Amino acid sequence: MSVHPLPRTTKPAEPQQLPTYSAPDLTQNGDRALITLGDQTYTLRITRAGKLILTK
Repeated sequence: MSVHPLPRTTKPAEPQQLPTYSAPDLTQNGDRALITLGDQTYTLRITRAGKLILTK
């Protein structure tokens, strides 16, 4: 059985601008913030090395 791709009938969507947030703004110039998604809460942490870690 051979599979043939369907011809493209529409143009690809234009890239959309993603929302941008400052980590210090999210943490209110601290090093941690809580982020919720549905009924889950995650912790965003800025490390001493300036990296971001998101944990459940």
